[in-house]
Amino acid sequence: MLSTLRNAWKVPELKKRLLFLVFAIFIYRIGNSIPLAGVDPTNVANAAKTGLLNFYDLISGGAFSKSTIFAIGVIPYINASIIMQLLTIAIPYLEQLSKEGEDGRKKIQKYTRYATVPLAVLQAVSQYAIISQLGSLTDTSKLGMFLIILTLTTGTVFLMWLGDKITQHGIGNGISLLIFINIMSRFPQQISGIVTSQKTNAADIVQVVTFIVVFIAMFLAVIVSALAERRIQVQYAGKTVGNKTYRGQSTHIPININNSGVIAIIFAMSVLQFPGTLANFWPTAWLSKWILNSQYSVFKADSYLYVVTDLLLVLFFTWFYTQITFKPDEMAENMHKSSGFIPGIRPGETTAKYIEKVLGKISLFGGLFAGLIAVGPIVIGMTMPAFKSVQLGGTSLLIMVSVALETMRQIESQLVMRHYKGFLK
Repeated sequence: MLSTLRNAWKVPELKKRLLFLVFAIFIYRIGNSIPLAGVDPTNVANAAKTGLLNFYDLISGGAFSKSTIFAIGVIPYINASIIMQLLTIAIPYLEQLSKEGEDGRKKIQKYTRYATVPLAVLQAVSQYAIISQLGSLTDTSKLGMFLIILTLTTGTVFLMWLGDKITQHGIGNGISLLIFINIMSRFPQQISGIVTSQKTNAADIVQVVTFIVVFIAMFLAVIVSALAERRIQVQYAGKTVGNKTYRGQSTHIPININNSGVIAIIFAMSVLQFPGTLANFWPTAWLSKWILNSQYSVFKADSYLYVVTDLLLVLFFTWFYTQITFKPDEMAENMHKSSGFIPGIRPGETTAKYIEKVLGKISLFGGLFAGLIAVGPIVIGMTMPAFKSVQLGGTSLLIMVSVALETMRQIESQLVMRHYKGFLK
């Protein structure tokens, strides 16, 4: 990776893109430190230490706990992207746009940006309600409420624009890189927490070494899963078009083993932690007491019932996401139109059933792996309480590894297009 970056730095155009990326990240990190007017972040920071708000704070790079102008970050854009992806399956017009190549993709992207704005307003209102419930408002006037909501919404729109500029003039997917930077920015704090645990005798050296070994093992496993793929062999028959004759060729359909791991983990985490997050705001209610303290509550994070439920939900959402994003019937039809077939499998319905069977196995294996990655840090926190507050979770690893690999692939493709000899060697 370092050699690839060094080679890219020698290419003037890529050097310019890298410098733009660094400049955009610098602007973003400055915005992450500008506080909201009329808000005391002390209580918000305390609330963000556990539950769903803790993960939300991790994704925002600490902007949520510090109540800055980028507190809601790019979450509304991500939600809009997921919603549009699901609507593409349900609405024929959007499905048709998705098949129209680059022009259709640009239209869907435009609709995603439009949908981001009302979602950002809704999330800004929710953020204001959380801040108000925690008693962190220093200005409770209607003007103060309007300015906070406007500032948070504007911050999200600006980040959406900045992400698009990084995609156009930098390297990699801009929105993904912003999330990547947010997670990486918390690493020094997490490492400091591990060192402090050892110095204060909250954890002995054996526990520290065990935690590091487990984390490295998870990191390597995530890399392997990100690179692993199931290849469905496809044979294309030779054909004649006009005066040209095309020979038959053999290729494959690559299906990533952990294609929906991050989405499934986030969905499962939201389902399980959202009730507990709400219960913390009304701790005296009987339902809140049951959610937070009952031994039969699946929402109690420090219980094995929670771990099992989380694993099952990740399996379900992985299967569900795979079913709605991959269409075996459509894949079989397109293969047949191109004179392609899977060796040993009859074209048509038999091919669709075969692809569906393969996808079922992949979703089971990928969901099980993603579930183990998700519950691993929880089990570590239960067995070694000193590391309970360390946020080096499986979700963070999945996001970081996938974004880093995708960015490196784009850099390598840029180098190949420019026939860079140092890289080709």
